[in-house]
Amino acid sequence: MARSKIPNPLERRHLVARELPEARAREIAEAYLAEGRTVEAADFMEKAGSAEALEKIREEAIAAGDVFEFRLAVRMLGATPRREEWTRLADAAAAAGKLRYEVEARRQAERGED
Repeated sequence: MARSKIPNPLERRHLVARELPEARAREIAEAYLAEGRTVEAADFMEKAGSAEALEKIREEAIAAGDVFEFRLAVRMLGATPRREEWTRLADAAAAAGKLRYEVEARRQAERGED
């Protein structure tokens, strides 16, 4: 059985807390993404200064109707979500049967803020 390239939880905590070269942070992020672990990958994308990768997470979260990952990406980007994004996210959540996410996204769209 091949050993995973992602760090164990203790290593991860230490890696997140310290400075890392951008290339190493990207490498770790890619390893997490390869295993479908977007949330953990985001920490390392942020450390690598990879705004384009975080934008990709933002767009994928909208398409998937995932409020949690959307908020994570928006926070890491230092961006302000737009009403149109919340509406798209709500529609995608409804289509995917993610009713709690749909309700939250519609509420945020009505408020026009995060």
